[in-house]
Amino acid sequence: MPAFPDTHGHFGDFGGKFVAETLMPALFELEQAYKEARRDPKFHADLERYSREYVGRPTPLFFCANLTAKLGGARIYLKREDLCHTGAHKANNALGQALLAVRMKKERISAETGAGQHGVATATFSALFQRACEVFMGSVDVERQALNVFRMKLLGAKVTAVDSGTKSLKDAMSEALRDWTATVRDTYYLIGSAAGPHPYPMIVRDFQTVIGREARRQIVKHEGRLPDILIACVNGGSNAIGLMYPFIKDKNVRMIFVEAGGLGINGPSHAATLTLGTPGVLHGNRTLLLQDELGQIRDTHSIAAGLDYPGVGPELAHLRDSGRAEYAAVTDAEALEAFRLLCETEGIIPALESSHAIAYTAKLAPTLPKEQVIIINLSGRGDKDMNTVARALGVPLREGG
Repeated sequence: MPAFPDTHGHFGDFGGKFVAETLMPALFELEQAYKEARRDPKFHADLERYSREYVGRPTPLFFCANLTAKLGGARIYLKREDLCHTGAHKANNALGQALLAVRMKKERISAETGAGQHGVATATFSALFQRACEVFMGSVDVERQALNVFRMKLLGAKVTAVDSGTKSLKDAMSEALRDWTATVRDTYYLIGSAAGPHPYPMIVRDFQTVIGREARRQIVKHEGRLPDILIACVNGGSNAIGLMYPFIKDKNVRMIFVEAGGLGINGPSHAATLTLGTPGVLHGNRTLLLQDELGQIRDTHSIAAGLDYPGVGPELAHLRDSGRAEYAAVTDAEALEAFRLLCETEGIIPALESSHAIAYTAKLAPTLPKEQVIIINLSGRGDKDMNTVARALGVPLREGG
């Protein structure tokens, strides 16, 4: 496959820069700063040092002996991004972009967040590098991710609840972009998904590919060869492209994106953009979107706040259209069952987002020969989801036990 993006930020028919004229100089400034940072050995040395000493890389590649035996089929490995500092893969990108903010002498960092993991990671590195921080979060997500809101505030961030639209990730990102338009001189906007206007999809992908580069080395050590299948949950797509990008040229390695089927893709309550989306423009890039016949963005639903977005990163849209990647949708109920499955078989509590990838694996693995090898990206840990899961299972948590 040709290298993407091209010089205009396009991944085939997707990507680009569709923003207000006010933001174009800021995007050019960011692109130039990133190009210079990529050539700077000191930047790479700082990134590697903080990744190792602060984030905790490399993360393990864990063979799930119990889950493999229970499902009876392919051998299943987890790439343990839940063990990163802050509890998810989001730390990889937040670190890289925070170092860019320092390099660009930006004194304030802003971000959007859905499940709160990107917000926590952004607040963490803002504190580490002594930058002011503001995180925009849909008011629905503020309520269902109260633990992460508290964590962000403890880290010194201002959390701004967004009450417009669906009050979720889409609207948080819209508000963050509006804020950046008014504060471009001193603010670095730290996008958390492999989405948005160029060069963000490329930058986020590049900082997240540490996942796939490690997994590639680790699986060869474990199995003596590359995996047969890579599986990751997807919405914006940072964890999925991070795992899969280093394997794109390996045509024998299947790549499967698992998105939020919500209450079922035959109704309106889902976020299955790769399955049912059509091309359109949102948040500065052309990609696949859930929209009506008039091009209006549809409301979405997922039990996982981090998958509740009506679009997908442009590179993932291109990988779908080019046929390189496969895609599937998993319902809320299936994700909850997979959440319990991993807890009970391996003693690992996954994020609800990651549970979608586990749920699809639970259906796929038993149909495959035992010599097949699957790597799931366990993108985050599930402590943030305890209240949501407890309510869904009908056992609300009570204060004190």
